[in-house]
Order: sequence, then structure tokens, then C-alpha cells
Amino acid sequence: MTERLDNVAVAGRPRDPGLDRAILAATLELLAEVGYAKTTISAIARRSGVATPAIYRRWSSKEAIVEEAVFGSDDAVPPPASGDLRTDLTAWARWFLAQIAEPSVRTAIPGLIASYQHSEGAHDKLLARWDHPIRHALIELIVDDYPDHAAQAPTVGDEVFDLLVASTTIRGLTRGNEDAHAFCTRTADTLALIVAARFAADA
Repeated sequence: MTERLDNVAVAGRPRDPGLDRAILAATLELLAEVGYAKTTISAIARRSGVATPAIYRRWSSKEAIVEEAVFGSDDAVPPPASGDLRTDLTAWARWFLAQIAEPSVRTAIPGLIASYQHSEGAHDKLLARWDHPIRHALIELIVDDYPDHAAQAPTVGDEVFDLLVASTTIRGLTRGNEDAHAFCTRTADTLALIVAARFAADA
């Protein structure tokens, strides 16, 4: 049998999903309770009841565990399309903000950003895993709403996605869910206007 370690197969016993869930749950709890710096492998081991060597057989570093806990959920599926871009952008803004405003995520993101400065390629791996598929889904929404501008949609979609992520991340990190409805409505209105303006300029 084999066990995976950062996408490299190593000899070992079959991986126990129950232990994985315990480790990831402990990581999220610690992030929310004590912050990123104090969420150490040792602390995760104590909280989860899983031995430190078993944790290292699954993840090579604290950063890898935090990434999995924060960004690795299979539940991270964007809102379904409604057929109206402004409505969809509002739903996406709420979805992004709700994730960023989680206490564990609010403390994890600054810590991960700092760690990426010393870990070559880690940021690119995270983007390939999470950013790119979600970005593509947003571009598809724009194509559906503006089928005559399908050729320009990837460029416009990239701009809209970056603005959406940036605005909801800053808002979530600094103010959490405070006044979320008004913020998401304003954000969606602005992004919808940007999309319309970009396509009008290309007409």
C-alpha cells in the first residue's frame, strides 16, 4: 500500500480519513482560538489526539496543513448561476466574504502570505488548486450573460475576479461580516458596471 505526502507516494499504511478529519478540525479550532503563530504541529497533535509523526506522514509542514484545512474542503463550490450577472455577482461576493470572515480563515491568510515568501512555489500550488477553477467558473458566468463577447470574457473575467477577491478579502480580514449585505450589493453593482463598460468599449 502507499500513502501520499505532498503528491509523492511513500510506503506506509493506508491513509485513515478519520485521522485526516481530526487533524484538520483541530487546525481550524486552533487557528480561531490562538492564531496562526501558535497553531503549531505539536499543538495540532495535542488537540487532535494524533501523534506528530502521523501528521508529518500526511503533510510536510504546518503551512500545508493550514492550506488543506482552510482551502481544501470539497464543499467549496461557488453559488449556482441564476441567469442574471448582477444577482450572480452578489451571491459570489457573499460567498467569498463568508469564507474570509471565518475566524480561522482571518488568522490563517496573513500567516500563509508571510510563509509564502520563504517557500518557493507554494503560492503557485495553492492557486492551481483553488484559484484557477473558481476563476474559470466566474468567467463562464460572464460568457453566459454576454455570449456575443465570449472572446473578451477571459480578460474581463480575470479583472472582475481579481477585484472581487481583493475587495472581499480586505473586507473580511478587517471587518468580518459587518454590514455584509450592503457591502456585497455595492460590490456586485460596481463589478457589473465594469463588465458592461469593458464590453461596450470593445463594441
